[in-house]
This record gives sequence, C-alpha cells and structure tokens, in this order.
Amino acid sequence: MSADPNRANIEKLSGSSAGEPQTPVSGATVSERKADRAGQKSIFREYSEAIIVAILLAFAIRVFVVQAFKIPSGSMIPTLLIGDHILVSKLSYGFQWPADCKLQWNVPPVNCYTSTTVIEFGKPQRGDVIVFRFPEDEEKDFIKRIVGIPGDTVQLRNKVVFVNGQPLDDKAFTQRIDPGIIDSTINSRDNFGPVTVPEGSYFVMGDNRDQSLDSRFWGYVREEKIRGKAFRIYWSWSGQGNWTEWVRWERFAKGIQ
Repeated sequence: MSADPNRANIEKLSGSSAGEPQTPVSGATVSERKADRAGQKSIFREYSEAIIVAILLAFAIRVFVVQAFKIPSGSMIPTLLIGDHILVSKLSYGFQWPADCKLQWNVPPVNCYTSTTVIEFGKPQRGDVIVFRFPEDEEKDFIKRIVGIPGDTVQLRNKVVFVNGQPLDDKAFTQRIDPGIIDSTINSRDNFGPVTVPEGSYFVMGDNRDQSLDSRFWGYVREEKIRGKAFRIYWSWSGQGNWTEWVRWERFAKGIQ
C-alpha cells in the first residue's frame, strides 16, 4: 500500500517526524517569570516605603522633638563658640504645634514661623538659652539667653544688668571685652532702661555682652516665636590653627548651662 500523501504533508508542516515524542508546553516557566517580576516589584516597594517612612520620621522628630543648629557668630561666647553644633529641645516647654507655615523650595520644604503650645510642660525661665525667630527677619534663627521674664523690670547701668532692682550675677557665663562705657544717648549697649517686660514676651541678651545684637536694640521675643531650649553641644569645629586642633574634642556632648 502507498503512503497517504496528505498525512506526509501534515507531518512536514508540524516539524515532527514519525515516532518523535511531542514535548508539551509547560506553564511553569511563565509562572516563574511572573513571580520574579512580582518579587522585584515587592523589593522596590519595600525599599521605597522604608525611605518614605524614614523621611517622615526624621521630619516629625525635627518639628516636634529636637532640632540641630550651628552657631555662626560669637554673640554667645564663652558659652557657645563659632562652629559649635547644638541640639535644641522642642519639648522643654510643652508640645508645640507649628503654625503660620509656608512652602519653600528648600529642605525642609515647609517653614513655620510660629507655634502653638498644645500641652504645656512649663514656661521659659530666666537663664535659659533659647533659639527663636529673629523679630526683624523671621527667616533667621537667633540664640540668646533669657534675662527678663514677663513682669520683670530690666535695666543696665554701666554694663551691670539689674533685674527687678537687683544686680544679675552673670559673671560665670558672660564676658565683657570692651572696658569703655557708652552713654545711653549714643548707644544702648551699656546703659539701658529701665523697662518692664510685657506679658507673653522675654528680654534676651547674648553672653558676649559687648558684641551681641539683642533685646537692648530690637526689643522682646514673643513666646510663640521661641523654637526651643538649647541643651547640648554634639559637635564643635574650629577649622583654625593646626589641623589637629580643628575639632574641639573637649566640647563633645557638653551640656549648655
């Protein structure tokens, strides 16, 4: 009998010869590829979520708990030196909620100019070193020491600070480098007042009394403008002299009194 020509053509088109076993198409390879892609997406998503959570957590700590600042000037010498990096507690006086906020093309992307105390832990006290919004330019942060609290009467007579009629004992943390005395008609540096600190405000001065721009010149600090209380130096960089002296190791973790 002759072979069926139609059957031969079908075998040629199918690309298989007689007696060759057919390999079934398995779905395992397709499933493995899908699983690999899903795994890659899962890892990418996991890292993305971790980064976002870390950023949000850092932002929350900065806004509500503690914030780092660098000292750019010598107005707080000898307590704080130029190049000191300090930590400022946002919880020293209570839990503060930011207010009067604006978006900006910077880091952080939100800048808040005032704060409202939701839960109060206490009031700022005389002698506290605070960071606050500079009243004449609220884009800048200043750091000074509180000399007068609400209701206090503050006066300077020949460089001596008087609070409520009593000389302030500040020799342990201040310096006066200019022996000269400036009359109040010329400048309020050495002779000032008396003035009574209004409610909700604070009279602040730099520890470097002769080289500080403070409440003697621009007035009071409002309580809602206080950003926090400085409490510790975590890094101090001089960058002057011999390279072995660039870092002030002795100031590491030093408390701010």
